[in-house]
Amino acid sequence: MGCLIQLIKTTNMQLLTMFLMMDPQGKGSSTSTFIMMGLMILVFWMFMIRPQAKKAKQQTLFINNLQKGDKIVTIAGIHGTVNKVNDDDTLMIETSPGSYIKIERKAISMEWTNNINKPAVTTEVKK
Repeated sequence: MGCLIQLIKTTNMQLLTMFLMMDPQGKGSSTSTFIMMGLMILVFWMFMIRPQAKKAKQQTLFINNLQKGDKIVTIAGIHGTVNKVNDDDTLMIETSPGSYIKIERKAISMEWTNNINKPAVTTEVKK
């Protein structure tokens, strides 16, 4: 993420430098200004808006595919198993045997849930 931000800052600084080095007489400056503005908007869209929209789409798909028995983690860090999927966009999760909590579907963390559902890495012991 840090490299991406550095790339955006560098690109924006290069565009700003090119803009400031234009002819002070103003010959062709309106065309080059529009081109620079267009490039800046394109870079902003490609590196900021598009990835965020893609992640939001994945989160929505993940939330809609939750089923009974799925192990989840909420954004508050509560671990549990889906016990019931309600029609009003809520879930009943079992945090420990006999303890149930009703939560909103949007309170589920996709990243943390995927981390706990990863298969354990096994290493072989050499004799």
